[in-house]
Amino acid sequence: MLFQYIWISTNNNSGSNFPFFKELNNLSKLSTDFLYGDYVGVLIDSLNLSLQLHLRTSLKFTASKKIVIMSFRSISKLVGCKTSAAFIDNVFKTHNVRLFSSPAGGYVSDNFEFIKTSTVGSKNNVGVITLNRPKALNALCNGLMLEVAKALDGFESDSNIGAIVITGSEKAFAAGADIKEMQNNTYSHCIRTSFLEHWNRVSKTAKPVLAAVNGYALGGGCELAMMCDIIYAGENAKFGQPEILIGTIPGAGGTQRLPRYVGKSKAMEIALTGCQIPAQEAEKMGLVARVFPVDKLLDEVVKVGEKIASNSPLITRMCKESVNVAFETTLAEGLHFEKRMFHGTFATKDRLEGMTAFVEKRPPNFTNE
Repeated sequence: MLFQYIWISTNNNSGSNFPFFKELNNLSKLSTDFLYGDYVGVLIDSLNLSLQLHLRTSLKFTASKKIVIMSFRSISKLVGCKTSAAFIDNVFKTHNVRLFSSPAGGYVSDNFEFIKTSTVGSKNNVGVITLNRPKALNALCNGLMLEVAKALDGFESDSNIGAIVITGSEKAFAAGADIKEMQNNTYSHCIRTSFLEHWNRVSKTAKPVLAAVNGYALGGGCELAMMCDIIYAGENAKFGQPEILIGTIPGAGGTQRLPRYVGKSKAMEIALTGCQIPAQEAEKMGLVARVFPVDKLLDEVVKVGEKIASNSPLITRMCKESVNVAFETTLAEGLHFEKRMFHGTFATKDRLEGMTAFVEKRPPNFTNE
């Protein structure tokens, strides 16, 4: 089965008065019997929450833009609303409508409470996990992190996925761990349950994980971003470890990963004062790879994910492991590990294909072997 997604991103507060949204509401009245087979999920990122609640997320469409237009017109006739190809084409041009398709076997699930998952990119080889607790500014509760782990498991098992992006909303990547959830924890409970241990699933992911951070990334949110392999930020992003302000310390890597990113002195300042670091400063100190405009962030990070996914998955994994070893061992041991990994690439078909393609001046055809 081929799944398609239209993502309409708009800040139009009066979305319910926009004809396109009205027609979608009409289409949502179709019987469920009509919604089997290939379909388009309509995901609305809008300030109009009531609109989101009333839209059905499974509407029957097919793959290309042209077919989408034709199918939209065909279905519209069934519910008595008028839609022209020119009108839909204008929607594509003016309202940031993007088509993504996910091949059979792609890991996209509607069975999550605190996150959303999708596969994006021209080859559908980038998995996206969107944190989705807007009322709590994406505070990281236990349930959310368990869902993130489950989504990572799904993307890891999907051979078509070459990179994974974790993101939040424009207002908050994640404003921290859920304080209400941990407020009454005891020391014995934390020890017995290995509290926060399962958060490490992100850092143990074999495939590259990219953080796309807009808004607040504080406390556990900052730690979650640092678990990823590369952090990209929107211009409005703010990073920090404010645990000191509520009588505790970072518990998911803040005191360990932060000094490795920014050095001891700056890490001490951030951890001991609870101050917030804007995106531009975070980029200068090495915490963030690049800063993008807020509305361009996810698209740009997906492009990076596509670039990574175009390489040999096997060699990508070896490269990621080699870089991570640099943070775990001495220089001499790290250089030895790297050399052995380098030698190991000569046992792979992808190394031979890559070098042969370079010599023959053609694109490589990697097979993950």
